[in-house]
Amino acid sequence: MRIITRYILREVTSHALLGGALFTFIIFMRDLGKILEFVVRDSASVGDVARIIAYTLPNALVVTIPMAVLVGILLGLSRLAADSEITAMRASGMGAIDFVRIVSIVSTIALFLGLFNSLYLAPHAAAGLITLGESLKSSQASFEVQPRVFYEEFKDRVLYIQDVSPASGAALWHHVFLADLTEPANPHITTAEQAVVVNGTPNTPDAQTIRLHLIDGGEHDTSSTDPNQYNISTFNTTDVPIETEAPEDTHLGRMNTPIQALSLPELWRAAKSVSSTNGREATVYRIEFNKRFSYPFACLVLMLVGVPLGISSKRGGKSTGFVLTILLVFTYYFLSSVGVAFAQSGKLSPFLGVWGANLLFATAGAILLYQMSRGGIALSIFSTIGVKLGNLVTRLLSGNGSDSGSTRSTHDVATLLRKLRGVIRIQFPLLLDDYVMREYATNFAIVLSSFSTLFLIFTFFELIGPIFKNRTPLIVVGEYLITLIPYILYNITPLCGLVAVLVTFGALNRTSELTAMKSSGISLYRIIAPVLFVTLLISAGLFLFDEVYLPSANRRQEALLSVIKDKPTQTFSRPDRQWISGQTTKNGEPARIFYYQYFNAEKDTFANLTVFEFDPATFSLHRRIFAASARWDPQVDNWVFDNGWQRTFAGETIASYQPFTVSTFPEIKEQPSYFKKEDLPSQEMSYNELSHYIADLKQSGFETQRLSVQLNKKIAYPLITLVMAILAIPFALSMGKKGSLTGIATAIGLAITYWVIALIFESFGNVNHLPAVLAAWTPDVLFGIAGTYLLLRTPT
Repeated sequence: MRIITRYILREVTSHALLGGALFTFIIFMRDLGKILEFVVRDSASVGDVARIIAYTLPNALVVTIPMAVLVGILLGLSRLAADSEITAMRASGMGAIDFVRIVSIVSTIALFLGLFNSLYLAPHAAAGLITLGESLKSSQASFEVQPRVFYEEFKDRVLYIQDVSPASGAALWHHVFLADLTEPANPHITTAEQAVVVNGTPNTPDAQTIRLHLIDGGEHDTSSTDPNQYNISTFNTTDVPIETEAPEDTHLGRMNTPIQALSLPELWRAAKSVSSTNGREATVYRIEFNKRFSYPFACLVLMLVGVPLGISSKRGGKSTGFVLTILLVFTYYFLSSVGVAFAQSGKLSPFLGVWGANLLFATAGAILLYQMSRGGIALSIFSTIGVKLGNLVTRLLSGNGSDSGSTRSTHDVATLLRKLRGVIRIQFPLLLDDYVMREYATNFAIVLSSFSTLFLIFTFFELIGPIFKNRTPLIVVGEYLITLIPYILYNITPLCGLVAVLVTFGALNRTSELTAMKSSGISLYRIIAPVLFVTLLISAGLFLFDEVYLPSANRRQEALLSVIKDKPTQTFSRPDRQWISGQTTKNGEPARIFYYQYFNAEKDTFANLTVFEFDPATFSLHRRIFAASARWDPQVDNWVFDNGWQRTFAGETIASYQPFTVSTFPEIKEQPSYFKKEDLPSQEMSYNELSHYIADLKQSGFETQRLSVQLNKKIAYPLITLVMAILAIPFALSMGKKGSLTGIATAIGLAITYWVIALIFESFGNVNHLPAVLAAWTPDVLFGIAGTYLLLRTPT
């Protein structure tokens, strides 16, 4: 293999590997939190979690392998073109076909990897994921039950517990309340002081069953026809089997249907077997069959387009290559998704719908290659568009446009700070600080806009199906994507700050500017001060952003997402809630649970209300009140119960039975507002709103551990931008003369490490294994200590 061939392959491969890692990281991180919580809950072994990760990756690689090839070709060849190396190669006699021949080595390897992944790994991984998910259902059901939260995922049953102790293979629950709602108007009630929960054995008939070994409890039954009839019994121990039922979105990973778990021969046989009886179902199988081949062959198709565009982008360099990558990725997968949607609706054949994007790009690639070898206007147009867009993005983000210096300085942060220095008479920022801050701010803005664009593109791909299925107007889709931008910016800013620090100081070190600064007597700590100051401002800005604007934007984008997916607009007032625990009581006062079939929040009235009162020590049912209706009377400041009865219990006997037409119970002090509480997501509240919301829920006896973790994260998360900057500086200085590619790769590694550790500690906090403060702040402290230690050891 010639030296020049190895040189081009090394340049293309390095960018391709980085792009593939980045795209896979973006897709995979969405599921990582749920996966890590399995370990924390001890509801899945470390081996099971490793299998989940291994089963999830092949499905993501189906999409990211072609993306990686395009990134490698465009960025690699753009870099060579920008340094005039492509010009030198062509002057030595290399033609367009020679570049295609060399780059096709990478594309062919990616093609075979993609085929192996799509035809073998992905179906087997999907099948393994389904099998593993089925085996984990019962264990997940037992460990997802949270204290003081009504769990309604079991079939015809509602479960409530006051405390839980997880353990390997089992769980210990304390003060258990179980309602069998086979007859909703007359629930069968079981209470117990304790329950040992044992999961079903995988791959056996009881795999989807958990068994409750109840200790020291009782059972209560009423008659739907005769209120005078009431059955009560007590027990020392008893076993209750409960069938688990999968929630609406139980799939792990990114599978939509089990069809992805079928092998290629099974897909073909399934399509032929149903084609005569159900043409629509046969179309689904044929679409999946064709997709198994179309995405891997996209490696070759995208190469045909990428080579001429990469070679011709010498004026724009990597910025042009990156912009073209974003445009081509979006265009290809948009056309592919549209084609699949048309095939599903019957407007196109499965072959044409799935392969249409490949055919169009192959045609475009052939034309561009012909233009490159013979000369023509088409390639010049594409190259000019890429250069113009690249220059536009760079000019907008760096502020180095054609505007006059006085106009730019009006909006320049460093200039404003310099003016502030003159007013308050401090020695910051100086000219050198201005320069370093400009470099960092420019890199930060470029990385932030790039990552935001990638997230928007992936989000759009995920919504293509619902958009075509529900015929969502494009203006709604556009508004959703715009309102999603604040959420994306908030979540990726720390990562972008990390990348910007690595790129900035890596560039200063590579060009020996850092050495020149040190030789003039400036300490390293003084050099990095402006960057740390800017990251501190970014951290404060993130907190204020989350306080002032982000919650309302999140509410709006959730409402628009419901429209796109044709779901009822999400509401958090919960008029459908039928179970609620009573207010936290003083020691010695009974605990209460309210069950009702309807509550009119406007008129403050109940229909078929039952109040259960429990002994606080043993959790045995002490009293039960039923009323056909109940209304709030502001004159007596109490609830008025109509047409009902109350019973008190002493062990296995009914101590008293009192029917009534109208009655009040002054000891029930819950106000109407207590039953109108909203279930608000933490991301849709500011820090103060969430703090008051938690205090209100605690007073009402609700579990607030998860919300407490999120409350602390509202301060801890913005500060990680500063922590990441401190950690990134030593890594940037240790890279020597290596390029920005090494910095981005290092940033991805550090980001993955941080996210894994942060999600693990958050999961520990969610299940009450750690205090909320430690769960939220420990990652910041650990990375801050590590960054400070490495920075202090760096030669100044």
